[in-house]
Amino acid sequence: MANAEAMRSKDELRECIDNCLACHRVCMETLADGLQRGGKHAEPKHLRLLMDCADICETSARFMLRGSDLHSRTCFACAEVCAACATACEKLGDEGLMKACAEACRRCEESCRKMSGGVMPQPINPEAAQRAADLPA
Repeated sequence: MANAEAMRSKDELRECIDNCLACHRVCMETLADGLQRGGKHAEPKHLRLLMDCADICETSARFMLRGSDLHSRTCFACAEVCAACATACEKLGDEGLMKACAEACRRCEESCRKMSGGVMPQPINPEAAQRAADLPA
C-alpha cells in the first residue's frame, strides 16, 4: 500500500511538471501572438501576466525536477498566477491561443494546488518574513 501511495505521488509530481512546462510554452506562444495581433491582446498588463505565468511555471517545474524541498511554495505561487492568467485569457476570447492558454493555465493551477497542499506553508524564517512585510510597497 505504501508503494502505491509513493507511486501516485511520483505520478502526480510528473503530471505537475508536465503541466507547468506546457503552460510555460503556451503562455510564451500567446505572448508572441498578442504582440503580433496588437490591440487588447497586446495591453501591457496582459503581456506582463503572460510573462509572469510563463516564468513561475518554468520555475516551479525546475524546483520539482531537482527535488527541492521548497517546491510546494513555488507551486502555491504558480497556482495563484495561473488562475489569474487563465481568467485574463478567458476574458479575451474562447478560441485559438486564448482558449489553449486558459485551459493550460487551469490544468497547471489544479496540479500545482495539489502539489502545494492548497495553502501557503508558514515562512521558513518568520523574522525575515516580518522584515519583508514592513518594507514600503
